[in-house]
Amino acid sequence: MGTQQPAERQLPSRRIADDLRRAIETGELAPGARLPSERDLAGRYGTARNTAREAIRLLADGGLVIAEHGRGVFVRRESPLIRLGNDRYSHKYRESGLSPFLLECAKQGKTGRFEVLSIEQIEPPAEVARHLRLSMSERSVLVRENVFFADADPVHRVTTYIPWEIAEDTGLVNPEVGHPYGIHGIFEERGHVMTRLRESVSARMPKADEARYLQLPPGVPVLDVMHISIDQHGEPYELTRFVMRADLTGLLYDTPIE
Repeated sequence: MGTQQPAERQLPSRRIADDLRRAIETGELAPGARLPSERDLAGRYGTARNTAREAIRLLADGGLVIAEHGRGVFVRRESPLIRLGNDRYSHKYRESGLSPFLLECAKQGKTGRFEVLSIEQIEPPAEVARHLRLSMSERSVLVRENVFFADADPVHRVTTYIPWEIAEDTGLVNPEVGHPYGIHGIFEERGHVMTRLRESVSARMPKADEARYLQLPPGVPVLDVMHISIDQHGEPYELTRFVMRADLTGLLYDTPIE
């Protein structure tokens, strides 16, 4: 393990960034607090303004601060998470008339909505074909692309793959599916009742288009969740890829040990 550089051998920008980071971590600079200006930091540390600017960039890349045009740089506030649980597809929530995402937004006092980016019948990617047991050589799957919002914040980029034999001639091919229980209501009408779900979760930095759609500040990672719905016969019938802003969303698992 490498040893920490003595303060006098550190880059000046790194030294400024480390001092500000400590002030943030100890609460001396509270969430929402405005950082000293580049001019003030340069004067305090006896450096050029470019050095102070680089120090602030290091903090922004680490997700600790956010720049607001015309106002300054502020310590990032912690936002209440839109936290989706493993029971989110339970029938006990049906009476609410809300999808799992909209219900969780309502619990947080937020208004949830979604925008449909595209709906298309395609040849499935290899991973999707393998999990849903579909042919890669024909247009055997419907893909729906959406962005989910909590108030004005885009929080999830959602890509859902559905076997074409299930989706054909249903509301799944339309932007508004037209079922009171959403897409899962249609699945049940087609004979597929979710009795198990399988999810794998990883964290990573966003791709360029994900950062654009989710309006991600610098330094904020995403949670990449691959969800597979499994029916009463043990057959997989839907695969959804959730790309979630890690600063605004989370997952909660409360399951028995088998």
